Amino acid sequence: MSTRAGKRIGRTGHSAGRLKRQSMRSVTSRRLGSSRVMKHRQGRRDRGFTRLTYMPPHPEPLVSVIIPVMNERATIARVVKEARKVHPAVEVIVVANGTNDGSDYIAERLGAIVLRHQEALGHDVGRTSGALAAKGQVLLFIDGDMIISAARLRPFIHDIIQGADVALNDYSGPVHKRQVHRVVLAKHALNALCSRPDLRGASMTAVPHAISRKALDSIGADALSIPPLAQATAIHKGLTVVRSSSVDVGRLNPIRARHFRKDPLEPLIDNDHLQSIRWLTEQAGSRGGYTDLGRNRQIVREQT
Repeated sequence: MSTRAGKRIGRTGHSAGRLKRQSMRSVTSRRLGSSRVMKHRQGRRDRGFTRLTYMPPHPEPLVSVIIPVMNERATIARVVKEARKVHPAVEVIVVANGTNDGSDYIAERLGAIVLRHQEALGHDVGRTSGALAAKGQVLLFIDGDMIISAARLRPFIHDIIQGADVALNDYSGPVHKRQVHRVVLAKHALNALCSRPDLRGASMTAVPHAISRKALDSIGADALSIPPLAQATAIHKGLTVVRSSSVDVGRLNPIRARHFRKDPLEPLIDNDHLQSIRWLTEQAGSRGGYTDLGRNRQIVREQT
């Protein structure tokens, strides 16, 4: 092989190596660029949280806003922001219910009191946890996945301050349908059995709702984990239960059944209402306090 040919091969090999190195640099650059973009986007998201200035809880709160949270990173900052504005003397309590996406740390950076539970407590149990820690005379319950403006939350607080013990969301669910949802029917039925048909389908199952300190002491924090039972208890004990403002949580609430053939909470809520009806009959008799209109069943029993 001639020297000239050898030089050509050497140059070609050198050029190929140079092209390979340039290609590798290009790939690395693209990867680094992609990484920088991701970091920039993440930083931009984080800056969105830090724009909300830290506001510590009021040292002597009149209002305690209780927010159970389970992996609500996308919404928790805005939920806490609105909660902070409901009253000048407010504390925001976030119950981190088995959260692992950093929602609790976001809330903490915004000044919320965070109660951390490593394991999921289960549906509505976070309300009990938050109520036990609350210092306010008014307890407002909302959810971490529903962004409700402070203006729409204040009427619930106002009703409690004005003397109500329980202020319910005046939302009865869709009733003008051929087939009404079982949970909607259960809410109406329980209120009717409690001799409060005027409440229609308003229920402590739905947020937002507020209770007074007097109601908390009378009902007991444990009952808040079973909202229909808490409501039946409040009515039975003669507390002032009112329909407050209306917030259409049917539109705000994420579709739980998105990955299921049916709502996985439906049987749980049904059972909550059945448990409440059982409690009511234990307190007010087998007919729940309703008259038997003079039926004398005992005579017939004696004849047999």
